[in-house]
Order: sequence, then C-alpha cells, then structure tokens
Amino acid sequence: QVQLVDSGGGLVQAGGSLRLSCAASGHTFNWYAMGWFRQAPGKERDIVAAISRSGRATYYDDSVKGRFTISRDNAQNALWLQMNSLKPEDTAVYYCAAAHTTALPTSRVEYDYWGQGTQVTVSS
Repeated sequence: QVQLVDSGGGLVQAGGSLRLSCAASGHTFNWYAMGWFRQAPGKERDIVAAISRSGRATYYDDSVKGRFTISRDNAQNALWLQMNSLKPEDTAVYYCAAAHTTALPTSRVEYDYWGQGTQVTVSS
C-alpha cells in the first residue's frame, strides 16, 4: 500500500499562486504514476494533471495548461503541484493520487490510492 498526505491548500486571491505537496510512504514511490485531481461542490472529481513514474511524461487538463506544473522527486517520495494565475473556478478540494502502472493514467478509476484532500479557495 501507499499512504498519501496532501497539503498546501489555502485561500488566495485571483491571480495568486499556491504550491500543493503530497508526501508518500509505504511502497516504492517510483512504482507509481501520480496525479492531482480536484472536486468542486456538486461536481465530479476530475483530473488536473498527471506525471509518469519517471517524471519524464506529464499530462494537463486544458483548463490548467500554462498555469499549473506537476513535478515529483522520487528520492524524496514527494509530488507537487505549482499553481499560478489562479482563478475563482479553480476553487475545489485537491487530491493527490497514485496509480500502479507504467502508463500515464488520466481517469479516476485508474488510480489506486488517494490523499485526504486539501482545500483551495480562490477569491475574486
């Protein structure tokens, strides 16, 4: 199993930045592709970004391309999401997730383990 603890959320004004962190423990971190998802009230939990096991391949939802950057450090068992130029529509609970696969999964059902979530609120 992999245990994931995500953190770094908060309240920020539109145009501001936040950096989310996800600390992993348990199984070998570099066995897992990683992703960030978000869920706004009354909406589905959707992919924001994903990164392959090596970190060489990434995926971004169109809504965050050019504003968000996903990164990982396998030596530190850590995953990050740098969020810049934040918009009110980015407001949601953000979750990190791990998928035991060599692929770059973008669907929620492909992920095996989840963090507890961290709230991001962007005011206008």
